[in-house]
Amino acid sequence: MDTEEFLLPRSRLANERLHAMVPGGAHTYAKGDDQYPENLAPVISHGHGAHVWDIDGNRYIEYGSGLRSVSLGHAHPRVIEAVRRELDRGSNFVRPSIVEVQAAERFLATVPTAEMVKFAKNGSDATTAAVRLARAVTGRLRVAICGDHPFYSVDDWFIGTTPMSAGVPAATTELTVAFPYGDLAATEALLTRYRDEVACLILEPATHTEPPPGYLAGLRELADRHGCVLVFDEMITGLRWSEAGAQGLYGVVPDLSTFGKALGNGFAVSALAGRRDLMERGGLRHSGDRVFLLSTTHGAETHSLAAAMAVLTTYVEEGVTARLHAIGERLAAGIRDAAASMGVGDHIVVRGRASNLVFATLDENRRPSQRYRTLFLRQLLTGGVLAPSFVVSSALDDADIEHTVDTVAQACAVYRKALDAGDPSPWLAGQPVKPVFRRLA
Repeated sequence: MDTEEFLLPRSRLANERLHAMVPGGAHTYAKGDDQYPENLAPVISHGHGAHVWDIDGNRYIEYGSGLRSVSLGHAHPRVIEAVRRELDRGSNFVRPSIVEVQAAERFLATVPTAEMVKFAKNGSDATTAAVRLARAVTGRLRVAICGDHPFYSVDDWFIGTTPMSAGVPAATTELTVAFPYGDLAATEALLTRYRDEVACLILEPATHTEPPPGYLAGLRELADRHGCVLVFDEMITGLRWSEAGAQGLYGVVPDLSTFGKALGNGFAVSALAGRRDLMERGGLRHSGDRVFLLSTTHGAETHSLAAAMAVLTTYVEEGVTARLHAIGERLAAGIRDAAASMGVGDHIVVRGRASNLVFATLDENRRPSQRYRTLFLRQLLTGGVLAPSFVVSSALDDADIEHTVDTVAQACAVYRKALDAGDPSPWLAGQPVKPVFRRLA
């Protein structure tokens, strides 16, 4: 379809209604319409499997579903059936439900490197609880984050380090320091500079690059030697790297780890897991100072815990992680071939683990470009592909991959024209998409 003929009148109206009532027009900044080409930000009606439909009636093949949380596809039957069984049994009680016992057992059986687990509703609560616990057990205040990773929490200890730091006290931000991924020497130098001050090292164990050989084990040794807590943020790597996350794949055990995203296949559930002696500091069976670890009204809501159990069971019994990798490998190969055949193989770059593919859009000088990203996204959208990334779900089939690659090939042809012209502006039809973290709206 010609991009000039692709109009979303109902979505445009709904976006205006959203902005009038909801700051940013969405409840997650990464879903904002500033992340999509101007006037081409569809508002979703419903989804099934690997497809979603907008309120204008258009169907898309969807990637990165639910900000990478929907890895089994929308309305997955095993998950929906597990939730449906709980619907008429109540959702929240004044005391723990038996579902909490069952969900904890299922999680710890799937992630055997963890000894205790506590559930919550979002990733930020879990990562902040890990930071608070690390500070409590070490008596130290500084938090060392891997500065190469984009997001850890909505809370002050992290958000203060981003361009969107308004409202965060400088004194809080000063307590967070950063180390580079893959560089053990730089991390050791940081720990030496702030000797006996760093409570924890927190990082995603892997992202679009694999950890260098020995890197994670080296971090484990550094954390032990300097007396700080090693925290793996497994919000994305959990389940996608292996059923037991990156720690299960690479064989390096953190002190604490956080899970979310794929854990609920779109239902709201996250987890803080780790060593018993640390986690129990938030419990009742110790003699030290109590840590207010996680205490959330809806953390043990039965429907989400039922969903999590169904997800964990499905991954283990159906080999979902291996399927995600197989689908991703085929998709990446097709996209790379399409880009190369159109002469833009050095400008549209797919990278990352096969189960977690992202793409870069590079300009004439091979530098990242938001304008070229806008051009690429416009072409994908009008071709029926909704893809802020190429993160796959297990619901994708051969026809979906084939259609995606064909659409990418057509987008690459336009991309080549823009590169030859030295200016993508004629193909943008509006303002370019913007980075999430920026100081001004």
